[in-house]
Amino acid sequence: MKQIAFTKVNTAELLDVPRPEITPGTVCVRTCYSALSAGTERANITGDPNCGGARGNLKPWPRILGYSVSGIVDSVGEGVTDLKPGDRVLGVWGQHQQYNVYPRENVIPILYDDIDLKDAALAFISAFSLAAIRKTGLEIGESCLVVGLGLLGQLAAQYARIGGAQPVIAVDFSEERRKLAMSLGANFAFDPADPALAEKVKAVTEGHGANCVVEVTGNPDALNTALLCTARFGRVALLGCTRVPTTVNFYNDVHWPGITLIGAHTRARPEHESSHGWWTTQDDCLAALRLLHAGTLNLAGVIHEVHPPEDCPQVYARLVAGKGFPIGVVWDWTGEGGGAK
Repeated sequence: MKQIAFTKVNTAELLDVPRPEITPGTVCVRTCYSALSAGTERANITGDPNCGGARGNLKPWPRILGYSVSGIVDSVGEGVTDLKPGDRVLGVWGQHQQYNVYPRENVIPILYDDIDLKDAALAFISAFSLAAIRKTGLEIGESCLVVGLGLLGQLAAQYARIGGAQPVIAVDFSEERRKLAMSLGANFAFDPADPALAEKVKAVTEGHGANCVVEVTGNPDALNTALLCTARFGRVALLGCTRVPTTVNFYNDVHWPGITLIGAHTRARPEHESSHGWWTTQDDCLAALRLLHAGTLNLAGVIHEVHPPEDCPQVYARLVAGKGFPIGVVWDWTGEGGGAK
């Protein structure tokens, strides 16, 4: 089967590898679409030391990435009785390859026939943004600021709107991205280069600043910008990973105003035990599918490019270059023996 691999620093190749074997309690899924996660995948392909989830726990080369997959059940292992070949599903932590074998709990049935599998490929990665919004404890009517309008930021702004935030404020250097956020439901969009940014945020939040903030850029300067725009007793979710040392005036910008900083990595949540405020990955994937079916979540609007896997060297070269990379990129495996739409 075909598989996208990072074979060395700044190099992506399409490899021929053995198909994974199914075992008891697992499900083999033919991939239809897999979503590219720009931040994590760029960190891995460039050899950034601050990735892998633990200090010094870096993946060896080749590195096989991929998060969010949609596809068709190909076969099920012994003991799996609630899925069958032909079922449309999401794959949680699937890789960019033709076939993935998952533990049963990482396969989410798509129960709605009107959901396009290309859109569904973003459902799991959208759960990262949903988890960050949940961790802020957003209440209906509170203001929410999203700093950084790449894929996760655009999704966070949508989830803030769905969750009852008022207003939703979007911040990014790119005018195009600010316009997209407005078209997807943000109430205001500002340029962080504007020296009056904090004053503008306060002006649209009754003089207080944002109650909830989601920082998605991973840029240390953006974190300081976010803190200046946060209301007293506000909550800041760090959905973007700042992978370099940063300087924060903790006394003035965190301690004195009583701001809560929240680590919002998607794995910083319960694996299986659901509870209020502590939704599992599976819970949030199902929520994303319900919202997609209801028409309140727009995933098609953030998919800007769809590529066959043969394009991986050129696409990842653009990602490494770092400028002008599209917001949402999806790999289309349907021409490579993957499932049908």
